[in-house]
Formats: sequence, C-alpha cells, structure tokens
Amino acid sequence: MAVDPKTLSAGPAASTGSVALATGLRRYIVWAEIAIVFAFLEFALWAPTRQIRNRWATVAALMILAVILADLMIGHQPFKRLGLGLPKVFGASVVLVTGVAASAFLITLVSRAGGQIPANPAWFPTPQSAWGYVLWALVQEFILQSFFFARCEELYGSSTAVWMASALFAAAHLPSPVLTTATLIGALFFCEMFRRYRSIYPLAIVHAMMGVTIAFITPDSLLHHMRVGTGYLRY
Repeated sequence: MAVDPKTLSAGPAASTGSVALATGLRRYIVWAEIAIVFAFLEFALWAPTRQIRNRWATVAALMILAVILADLMIGHQPFKRLGLGLPKVFGASVVLVTGVAASAFLITLVSRAGGQIPANPAWFPTPQSAWGYVLWALVQEFILQSFFFARCEELYGSSTAVWMASALFAAAHLPSPVLTTATLIGALFFCEMFRRYRSIYPLAIVHAMMGVTIAFITPDSLLHHMRVGTGYLRY
C-alpha cells in the first residue's frame, strides 16, 4: 500500500505545532496564576474587616499550595527548583553573613545619627513573638520565591524574575512608605540570593532579622506597627 508523502511531511510539523500550542497555553496559565494569587493577597490586605481578610488569606494560601503541588506532580517545577531543599553551606553562609552585616550597619547608622534605639520600646517584639515572626518570614519567602519568583522565572528568565518578583512583593506592602521601600530593596537581595543558591530557609532567617531591625530603628509614627494595606491607614 502506498503512503502519501504529504502525510509523512505533515507529522513533524503537526508535532511542532502541538508543542508550540502547549507552550503558549502554559504561559497564559502561569500569568493567570500570578495575577489571581496577587489579587487574592490584595483582597486579604485591603478588605474592610478582619474576618473577610482572613477568608481571602485562606483562599490565597490554598491556591498557592494547590498550584505548587500540581507543578511538583506534573514536573514543571522540581522540588529543588522551588528552593525547598536544604541549603548548601556556602550559599547559606553568604546570605546569613550579609544579613547580619546589613542589620548591624543600619543600627549603627541610626545610632550615630542620633536616633532612638530602640525606637519603639513599648511594643518591641518579645522572644516568643520574634520566633513567630521567623515562621511568618518563612511563609513570606515561600510565597515570594517558590511561587512568584519561580513563575516569573519560567516566563522571562531568572534575571528579569528578580525585578518582577521584587516589584510584586513591594507592591503588597503599600501604602507604608517605610515597608514598601525596605521590601523592594530587601526583595531584590532575597531574590538574587535565591537565584544563585536556591533555598528559602536562610533567606527566611535574614528576612526575620531585617524585619526586627526595621522595628528596632523606625519610630512607630512611620511604621504603624508594621501594618500594610487597610491596617496601615486605620492605625
């Protein structure tokens, strides 16, 4: 039986077209994931009551977990690629030493400039609340790196992802001028270190350290108990 040459020539072309279609569809899906999760987080930050904010926060958390679990099962984002593996000693050392140096520099700078240290002795974190903040910093780094950075990287590459993820993270801290500025600078560092060393755990420690440092040196009249969104405006 004769084989139509057109059928043979159409095979590779059809396969290439299918791959291109799947790739294009994947890009739309990733963009939708970024936009929807960011919108849910904004709803959680700007909702008028605590109950509504908690509901939106729960929805955002469930979607983030569902998307990441789906990616792990499908293989779009391997476990180590998401920064969930144990850190290497060198990378963790670079992150931690840089964080300690930055924290010491800021405290020294404010002290030499005549600022009050601590700036907010009445509500400065206790050891218990500081440990709680370390866990919260880990959650934030998981959202920033394992979700937003990983997806921005898939779309545009790691260098652009550093800026995209940092901008999203800073935008989530509006309208606080102190935290928006600090988180933009901090996120650029965190994302670059994640791009190089691929682990969220040392980043979470430094994240918590820098958050406590900001609370240590910034008057509450500017910081508003480190609140963002509607909480900052209602302080």
